[in-house]
Amino acid sequence: MHDSSPDVPTGEIPAEDFHRVQQSPEFAHLKRTFRSFAFPMTAVFLLWYFAYVLGSIFAKDLMMTRVAGNLTVGILFGLGQFVSTFLITWLYIRHSVKNVDPLARALREDLEASAR
Repeated sequence: MHDSSPDVPTGEIPAEDFHRVQQSPEFAHLKRTFRSFAFPMTAVFLLWYFAYVLGSIFAKDLMMTRVAGNLTVGILFGLGQFVSTFLITWLYIRHSVKNVDPLARALREDLEASAR
């Protein structure tokens, strides 16, 4: 099969160009933009997850507290893990599309232009 995708550069990109981009302020800004979201969100998720795990181990009475019928605090915390995972994923996609992807696209276009 032949890939005729317009996103594939026609020329070989020299290693020097990759080094130039890697040292550029634009690339540093891209890394900062990604890390400013990814690291804090990872910390929040891990704290939330370990609170659930440690609560299950050390606060059994709290986790077994019935909220309604057979629904307990532990079950709500467990379901909250799923909800928070989907929420974090949605927030990351939104952040990436708005802030990270345009910067990465500009750097890629710069590299591809230098290969032509």
